[in-house]
Amino acid sequence: MISEVFAYESLVHAVSGAVGSVTAMTVFFPLDTARLRLQVDENRKARSTPAILAEIVKEEGLLAPYRGWFPVICSLCCSNFVYFYCFNSLKASWLKGRQSVPSTDLIIGIASGIVNVLVTTPLWVVNTRLKLQGSKFRNADIRPTNYSGILDAFAQISHDEGLGALWNGTLPSLLLVLNPAIQFMIYEGLKRQLRRGVPRELSSVEVFIIGAVAKAVATTVTYPLQTIQSILRFGQFTESTQESKLMTSLRTIRCLLVNRMRKYGVLGLFKGLEAKLIQTVLTAALMFLLYEKIASCTFYVMGLKKSHNKKL
Repeated sequence: MISEVFAYESLVHAVSGAVGSVTAMTVFFPLDTARLRLQVDENRKARSTPAILAEIVKEEGLLAPYRGWFPVICSLCCSNFVYFYCFNSLKASWLKGRQSVPSTDLIIGIASGIVNVLVTTPLWVVNTRLKLQGSKFRNADIRPTNYSGILDAFAQISHDEGLGALWNGTLPSLLLVLNPAIQFMIYEGLKRQLRRGVPRELSSVEVFIIGAVAKAVATTVTYPLQTIQSILRFGQFTESTQESKLMTSLRTIRCLLVNRMRKYGVLGLFKGLEAKLIQTVLTAALMFLLYEKIASCTFYVMGLKKSHNKKL
């Protein structure tokens, strides 16, 4: 197993996944800004994504949709490097050349997600704060923050809220490992179906489509928890949820879900889903496309093209 964990192939997959995700997120970053604003700012009305972005640009300036780009990209790069590295090294050590099945992909995806969450949650807490800093909220109860950068945000959060605050939202994040796990299970399954036992490289269109389908399903299924995750990472609660600070993490999640449903109905749990689906589906599709092409080219240069195709 040690040889698979430290294999060069795992490093290639990790770097390819990180580069692909960073490029894709940069292209569709404004859509993520619209999604996050709708999730956290409860008083902002959910409208079409273009309308939300136009409103943000009008009130906060042309570059506002790209606010917090750098910390998000840093977090995403680290997160996807860890996830792709764990997923491919665990898969190689588990299968040892055998054909994978959906249940195996799901289990390996969950294990990789748990490692990823525990390692990278502080980065996502900081990037959520920085991305929302300076925003004009409809909710007057939200307290403004003043971080000068990533390191200053780490220092202030640790000093003012305690070191544990850097892991705010860890429990919903752990539950949300189902998102990439489901995504990779569907993606790998569709790849096997398209190949039907014939080792070949999929076309760019095929990779883009199956990446989009896989992410759309995973996002829709897990979206309510993603909303709670964003609220917890932001670190601010309205009066209706102050009591949850004294509860366990599970009761906190339950309290936030129930309060949101009481105020806005079941659809309140899916506020911002349109923006999230557009952003995450397009980002994931482009990310998988770039990931496959970068990995394929790298393995081709290394002379490992055939073995790479067989493993996939």
